[in-house]
Amino acid sequence: MQSYGIKALLEKGKDLLLQEVVVNGWVRAFRSNRFIALNDGSTINNIQVVVDFENFDESIIKQISTAASLQIKGEVVESEGAGQEIEIVAKEIKVLGTASSEDLKGTILQPKQHSLEILREQAHLRFRTNVFAATMRVRNALMFGIHKYFNENGFVYINTPIITGSDAEGAGEMFHITNLDMENLPKNEEGKVDYTQDFFGKSTNLTVSGQLEGETAAMGLGKIYTFGPTFRAENSNTSRHLAEFWMIEPEVAFFRLDQNMDLAEDFMKSVISYAMETCKDDLKFLAERFDKEQKQKPEAERSELGLMERLEYVLNNKFIRLSYTEAIDILKESKPNKKGKFKYPIEGWGADLQSEHERYLVEKHFKTPVILFDYPAEIKAFYMRMNDDGKTVRAMDVLFPGIGEIIGGSEREERLEVLDEKMEKFGIDKEELWWYRDTRRFGSVPHSGFGLGLERLVLFVTGMGNIRDVIPFPRTPNNAEF
Repeated sequence: MQSYGIKALLEKGKDLLLQEVVVNGWVRAFRSNRFIALNDGSTINNIQVVVDFENFDESIIKQISTAASLQIKGEVVESEGAGQEIEIVAKEIKVLGTASSEDLKGTILQPKQHSLEILREQAHLRFRTNVFAATMRVRNALMFGIHKYFNENGFVYINTPIITGSDAEGAGEMFHITNLDMENLPKNEEGKVDYTQDFFGKSTNLTVSGQLEGETAAMGLGKIYTFGPTFRAENSNTSRHLAEFWMIEPEVAFFRLDQNMDLAEDFMKSVISYAMETCKDDLKFLAERFDKEQKQKPEAERSELGLMERLEYVLNNKFIRLSYTEAIDILKESKPNKKGKFKYPIEGWGADLQSEHERYLVEKHFKTPVILFDYPAEIKAFYMRMNDDGKTVRAMDVLFPGIGEIIGGSEREERLEVLDEKMEKFGIDKEELWWYRDTRRFGSVPHSGFGLGLERLVLFVTGMGNIRDVIPFPRTPNNAEF
């Protein structure tokens, strides 16, 4: 008797008619002491198990409840109900784990609607809910699709350090790590903490980006990408921020900005397409949920596109490429700006664009994904290549509907003398980044790359509204549970 996962069983469907099979799973519902809805996490869909009460001891039946775990041996038959091809007539039932009604009280495993806020409070159980399980399967498909894309396109996967002595972004919002005795910190002659006595002999932090190390790898391997956890100690409780998140960062030698934009567009279309092909049932469920949520919002806040339409919108449109300067002109003359509808009015060149501005360009003005480039140097990182105008850098941001910026990248500054000038202007210690500067001393080449936050991509593809619901265990201010 062969054991099947429920997804595989449902996919084989009528090919298994009259065969005896074994399935394992958790009870989603037990109706009339006769019909068990069983799910094992492999799919959004349940398999229905038909139980003939007279063939089983009452002691077994009494143990079957919502959230209990079972092993079922039975015969596959054609389903008489709507919406399913097959079901299983149980011949043997083994109760693997029980869940009493008393234990279920107050948990999200109770068969009723629960808010996402409550689900977060029981993050160890929310994998058993439809919405979270579907989101995690989509996240898994996106992660696999990312590795698949880069592998098929000749990129080398590089693991960059999680512990670092440098701040790639120059933002200073980093988590400090130490093994010094916090109750008895050693001090130097200036009365400051003496980090020479720390584990690494210097002050170290959790990384905000693997980019700088990735650049060094690209200088020998040509095409690389990093994919790992990154950390930011930003005291923000918004629906778009996490303290711990996952970043994908490709870096390519001999690559100019236009090639970088080509890569970003092709990459995004490929990865989203892969998820749509492999997670059809999950995305159908999430799309229905998305539509219901939109109907509950004020009309002004509703999305003009359904979830699947939004994904097709990205796949079927050429990304518009627009300079920052052109974008400012459009935004400055836009109706929302003139009528004071923007929370952050655009007054002129040099403004740091907000999500409302990015979404206006994508959703209202162009009605297609947009790649903005050539931003003011003052609002971008030190490592971005300075243009000949001395005012702008070869930066780029990819903007999507419903979310705004989803990718940020640039052509890197490969000229050592210019890089040194920018580091000095940004107050970055050249000695601390001596190894990064060395890549410009020994056969420097034009090179480019970008960063994509995995959770932001999962938000876009699943239609979820809060970034805490697209990562298994969110880390946010005052929250490090589980």
